Amino acid sequence: MDLTSETTGDVTIIHVPDSRIDAAAAIRFKDSMREHCTRAADRVILNLAQVDFIDSSGLGAIVASMKQLRDGQALELAALNPNVAKVFRLTRMDTVFTIHASADAPGQANVG
Repeated sequence: MDLTSETTGDVTIIHVPDSRIDAAAAIRFKDSMREHCTRAADRVILNLAQVDFIDSSGLGAIVASMKQLRDGQALELAALNPNVAKVFRLTRMDTVFTIHASADAPGQANVG
């Protein structure tokens, strides 16, 4: 999976260009996240704007990515579409991650 990232100040935004994070993509996603996070700022925001489907393997890959961060780094999520947000709500992972309405406004947490 070809993730891209940009760093501004103490925030690195990692963009997911694919529409799915599922069992077929989970390992590639984790590997790419590891590469980006090793050189990322302390605050990492995963922009999921393009993702419209995530399964349990994809969710596990995001959690695994959070767990492989170095001390002092935090993983936050941004721009979840309704289908993806529903998966995070149903699994209660919305209580684990800070979720922002968009990657452009990381200070505004999503309340829906």
